[in-house]
Amino acid sequence: MADTCELPFLTDLVDRFRQAVRAAPDRTAVIGPDCSLTFAELDARTADLAGRLHALGIGPGDRVGVGLPRGADWVVAPLAVWRAGAAYVPLDPAHPEARLTRVAADAGLRALVTDTAAAWSTGVPVLAPGPTGTTAPPRVAPAAQDPAYVVHTSGSTGTPKGVEACRGGVAALVAGLEQRGVYADDHRVVAWNASMSFDASVQQWVRVCRGDTLVVLDDADRTDPHRLAALLAEHGVTDLDLTPSHWEALAPHLLPQAPPERMLRLLIGGEPVPPRMWRELADAYTEGRIEAFNLYGPTETTVDATACRIEGPGPHLGSPLPRVRAYVLDGALRPVPAGTAGELYLAGPGLANGYTGRPALTAERFVADPFAADGTRMYRSGDEVRQGADGTLEFLGRTDRQVKVRGFRVELGEVEAALRSHPGVGGAVATVREGTGLLAHYVPSDGSGPTPEELREHTAAALPGYMVPAAFVALDALPMTVSGKVDVRALPAPDAATERPGPGPGGLDGEIEELIAGVWSEVLGRDDIHPDDDFFALGGHSLVALRVVSRLKKRIGVVMPTKDIYRHPRLRDLAGHAESLRAGRTA
Repeated sequence: MADTCELPFLTDLVDRFRQAVRAAPDRTAVIGPDCSLTFAELDARTADLAGRLHALGIGPGDRVGVGLPRGADWVVAPLAVWRAGAAYVPLDPAHPEARLTRVAADAGLRALVTDTAAAWSTGVPVLAPGPTGTTAPPRVAPAAQDPAYVVHTSGSTGTPKGVEACRGGVAALVAGLEQRGVYADDHRVVAWNASMSFDASVQQWVRVCRGDTLVVLDDADRTDPHRLAALLAEHGVTDLDLTPSHWEALAPHLLPQAPPERMLRLLIGGEPVPPRMWRELADAYTEGRIEAFNLYGPTETTVDATACRIEGPGPHLGSPLPRVRAYVLDGALRPVPAGTAGELYLAGPGLANGYTGRPALTAERFVADPFAADGTRMYRSGDEVRQGADGTLEFLGRTDRQVKVRGFRVELGEVEAALRSHPGVGGAVATVREGTGLLAHYVPSDGSGPTPEELREHTAAALPGYMVPAAFVALDALPMTVSGKVDVRALPAPDAATERPGPGPGGLDGEIEELIAGVWSEVLGRDDIHPDDDFFALGGHSLVALRVVSRLKKRIGVVMPTKDIYRHPRLRDLAGHAESLRAGRTA
């Protein structure tokens, strides 16, 4: 394989961080919900952890898991791993244990940085992120193709697949965003919003390496519009990175408050920007209130491949970032004329090394670039686009069954595999439907089969929250086309009458049920909440569930993970669980 990340003229991000420390050691580098760190303190903390990793013999080519709650250590851990020369692997504590076990095994971890004991950490050294007085390791001069991180995306076969990005690719990303003007030249205060397991987090946290200040948002900050608005104002946040779905929930609260004297810059990506949202943001830019950029790129091309300011009449992807080559090709890998639909192929130094432990899949998706003379590769994106005469790309859809759910990449095959793993399910198909979101149709393997509640709990034990279907529909048989494939268009919509049972024999019972009903009413925009209502049948999803647990913690002092909402989706059951937690028991 040719060295796709050869970038001798770009400065590695660790070297840029050292430059930032020398330039402003007393500047605040990180503001977390737990503590703040200056650049000098962040330098010392990362040197300490890197020294401990080095003492374990960890260096270039090794992978270190990072499983931490949101806080200042979110910045310490990945930067320390880079200082040791290794690659970090995010392990989101909110994900199911079974998934974390698979991810850890797939990555082949040499060590794990975490503050809690975990079943999936068995067999590897576990390091706490806090300082110990360890001496900094010798400086590592990474090669551009050395692994930087491994992010696991949804896999069509039912198993997450790890994408290994390289150090030179991250350096190229930052340089490209700087040259395009997405990253401003002056000092910025940047909100770190995305989960570390989402590749968009990379373009957020590496901002500290160029001297910017990071504000790490906890789940309550990022999902409560009022708290977020107050936090942005308190810390003078200038840059907020988020998905269109997230902005849609925040816009009614943040857009009217956008101060003209400090224009907020939005970096929007992860899914297509709807036309109405595009027009609203374009108008806000014209009025001098908000400046928004639309960013596009698969995980396999190191976060972003194209960028443009959101202005003008309608959505588009903009043009390739510096050093990115974009080809719109037909099935024979021939360029199509401008204005004609084709599949987007991407090439350049940002290409990932490939998929961990999957050489066949790597060879299938990363193919030889016939337009380059140096033997480099290009990535087959699976995205259908067309290119205008000015080089601007327009997204048209997918060529496969991959979808985006609130910015997260989801292979419908992985959802279907989780559904079929239930012994009571004989067949299943997952789809995305506007107004419902992720939808599951299933055929019981016997007369009765699992209820939607049982199937939701089953899938929540294997999949991240954003991959758990919002609705489940039992069928006698899946409709088929004449060619023997599932006829997606013939699948029935969820029946509101069956998804939502009627009121039970009584009304809301007790303080906890009343409080939870009030929270649901606020976050779901509904007044008619009954004790037997199902949170997801009422329109709840993973992002809204975060707001529920945040408000329950504030109002009744109960701390629960979002996965508990999936385990107890009915209001009455959730109230009983909350009561048990408040009494110091577990349900």
